[in-house]
Amino acid sequence: MRNPFRSEAEAYRLVLILAGFFAVVIAANALLGRWGGLAAFVVLAAALLWWLVTTGPRERPAPIAPSRRSGPNERRILVVANETVGGATLRDLLRSRAEGVDEEILVVCPALNSPVRHWASDEDSARREAQGRLARSLERLREAGINARGEVGDGEPLQAMEDALRTFGADEIVISTHPEGRSHWLERGIVESARQRFAVPITHVTVDLEAEREEVT
Repeated sequence: MRNPFRSEAEAYRLVLILAGFFAVVIAANALLGRWGGLAAFVVLAAALLWWLVTTGPRERPAPIAPSRRSGPNERRILVVANETVGGATLRDLLRSRAEGVDEEILVVCPALNSPVRHWASDEDSARREAQGRLARSLERLREAGINARGEVGDGEPLQAMEDALRTFGADEIVISTHPEGRSHWLERGIVESARQRFAVPITHVTVDLEAEREEVT
């Protein structure tokens, strides 16, 4: 489904459509009476819903590049994860990437939200929960000797990556997920979509937190 608030232009277009929508309904009500206005409302609402569900970009946009590139002895890594950023597999990968270079790691934790709350613009609780996950994840990384900073991102992982690339010149994006079968991101094809959308190397890391807990015990 199209999100009409993803850009300012689309939001403005939706406002114009809604203004026309209600103008037609009011005119129909005045000319045809209450039932005519109701019929116009139902028909136009169905048409608007069909547009939101079925329309989308007409052609694939050019891949999005980061805002800047690192120097020869620098490496900037954008990590996008929900719950798995503290996993051993990801920590080992980040340590290996940082060997022999001046690394800068930005961890983005999307503020995952329910569809109903998203459309109602109720994101406060989702951002608070994401901030808690992010703080715990950064603490685990620092305990492992990995210097990283973090921020809460958009509830849509791909949009969170795009927003981060505008200010953080990543040399690589690392997407951390649960194993297949337990990962909503893999079910939605987030990794493959990111590889098509961004002109940055994408590394996918699978972190099995349940298996790690079993090893500890």
